[in-house]
Amino acid sequence: MYSAIVFLPLVGALIAGFGGRVIGDRGAQIVTCGAMIVSSVLALVAFWEVAIGGRTFTVDVLTWIASGSFEANWALRWDTLTAVMVLVVTVVSTMVHVYSVGYMSHDASIPRFMAYLSIFTFAMLMLVTADNLVQLFFGWEGVGVASYLLIGFWFHKPSANAAAIKAFVVNRVGDFGFALGIFGCFMLFDTVSLDVIFAAAPEKAGTTLNFLGMQGDALTIIAILLFIGAMGKSAQLGLHTWLPDAMEGPTPVSALIHAATMVTAGVFLVARMSPLFEYAPIALQVVTIVGAATAFFAATVGMCQNDIKRVIAYSTCSQLGYMFFALGVSAYPAAIFHLMTHAFFKALLFLSAGSVIHALSDEQDMRNMGGIWKKIPFTYAMMWIGSLALAGVPLFAGFYSKDMILESAYGSHTGVGQFAFWMGIAAALMTAFYSWRLIIMTFHGTPRMSDEVLHHVHESPKVMLIPLAFLAAGAVLSGWAGYEWFVGEGMAEFWRESIKILPDNNSIAAAHHVPFWVKAAPLVVGVIGIGLAYLMYMFRPHLPGLLAARFRPIYLFLLNKWYFDELYDWLFVKRSWQVGVAFWQGGDRAIIDGFGPDGVSAVARNLAARAGRLQTGYVYHYAFSMLIGVVALVSWYLAFGG
Repeated sequence: MYSAIVFLPLVGALIAGFGGRVIGDRGAQIVTCGAMIVSSVLALVAFWEVAIGGRTFTVDVLTWIASGSFEANWALRWDTLTAVMVLVVTVVSTMVHVYSVGYMSHDASIPRFMAYLSIFTFAMLMLVTADNLVQLFFGWEGVGVASYLLIGFWFHKPSANAAAIKAFVVNRVGDFGFALGIFGCFMLFDTVSLDVIFAAAPEKAGTTLNFLGMQGDALTIIAILLFIGAMGKSAQLGLHTWLPDAMEGPTPVSALIHAATMVTAGVFLVARMSPLFEYAPIALQVVTIVGAATAFFAATVGMCQNDIKRVIAYSTCSQLGYMFFALGVSAYPAAIFHLMTHAFFKALLFLSAGSVIHALSDEQDMRNMGGIWKKIPFTYAMMWIGSLALAGVPLFAGFYSKDMILESAYGSHTGVGQFAFWMGIAAALMTAFYSWRLIIMTFHGTPRMSDEVLHHVHESPKVMLIPLAFLAAGAVLSGWAGYEWFVGEGMAEFWRESIKILPDNNSIAAAHHVPFWVKAAPLVVGVIGIGLAYLMYMFRPHLPGLLAARFRPIYLFLLNKWYFDELYDWLFVKRSWQVGVAFWQGGDRAIIDGFGPDGVSAVARNLAARAGRLQTGYVYHYAFSMLIGVVALVSWYLAFGG
């Protein structure tokens, strides 16, 4: 059963991908969706047996690499952290697969799309069940390749191709750090096996390592290198620029990548490596600062975006920042709790946005929407549920997990924890604001689309709405249902050895005893954010324009995403282009071609031209040449022949 959970999506992908022409569009949809449904049901059983029942074991698949002391087996590690991640990935992926049956119904390449979704899911499952760092890296890179294929699925669009390449390249930057971290682990521990690394980590605390010519704490260096890998996959500040551009892929891709799978891989990595990070306090501080800065940055940008999918994408980036600063203050269970709840309500928001786009004939600009809530009431209700959960309104999933993160940051009683808490409070205010800005601009006010588009606005088919209902149930119930297990009194028994927290770092225990105002602050700022959105976009719709004109430099700064893309274009893209041109002109053309094939051919051509000039075609020239030859021979004979 446990192997089937992981490999069923791969089987579905192979059948749909290579047999799509035989089984047709409907056959590809049935095979991939059926495999995912079975996998998710089995994942639920596995969750009950492993996480609730307390089973921890490893399923050996095969010996993969064995070279000297280096050994990496292909095995499936099952513990509570694995069971949680597998359940989240399979359930959300199943909903996305079913939703895609309706959303992609008019696409010309349905089998290819369904195969890409399933291969993406398989790679993610391989990542979260990895028993060693090499297998984890295999799943890590598999997710990267699959995301490239999905983001660039509509390859006839130049923007989709550019976004796919950008995601691939930016992630390679982070992956280089991840690879160095794996090398460092093998160098320090002489193994890539997670169990051996975790057991030896306490003994290696205080060990130094030479890196880039400098001596530093070995565990700190390795942890930061691993975190750089996590920054790329989870779009943290500095390596985040690929995330909004990934919206060029079909909406189901956005939901799959930005909800429960690819972007959460970095969060999972840090949580999985918690036995190592706990002995690297400086690395944890770096994680906290980067996460808090990301939460604030992405929230500021989300307030000014006009593409409905980009608003939700920056929301994802911001929520990932929450997860990372929770990891940084050693609140690993809170981070995974938010990962789980976020997967449901963020997938709900993305798929609801897809339903809106479907209803409005592929329109994504919120400035061209409005006044449609009565025409698509079910989608409207789903968007409300997702937004209530995202804003952390009580009784919805986000309330339980996001508040626990903020309380843990405050309860850590560290400088970086306080910084993260206040950045998180500011981000909570902006999150509520841009969530209701999206709802009001999309569904309320005067319709701003053409009469033809307005006339054709309609609710999505049931095959798209049923997954929304399931995800909405998760967005409402998952926080309440999981609180006691994930971060409540049953936390230690639930997580057991899958997550390690040193007694001095237990910020979750402190979170239960923070002052009342700390607990109330997220709700207060959330209400303020919602109120501001209603004031500016419902009751005084002229205010946003006035503020944008009055504070135009700030507005443009946020609208252009803090100019990160422009900075990177000037700093890296253009400099790389100039270096490439220099090597092309000065190296390839001048030296390699000049002294190589072009040089040899030029010499041969020159000699041939000179020889050709001797062939004039005049007989007297040839007679004269013969006479000169005779004179030369006679002269030689007279001089040397006697």
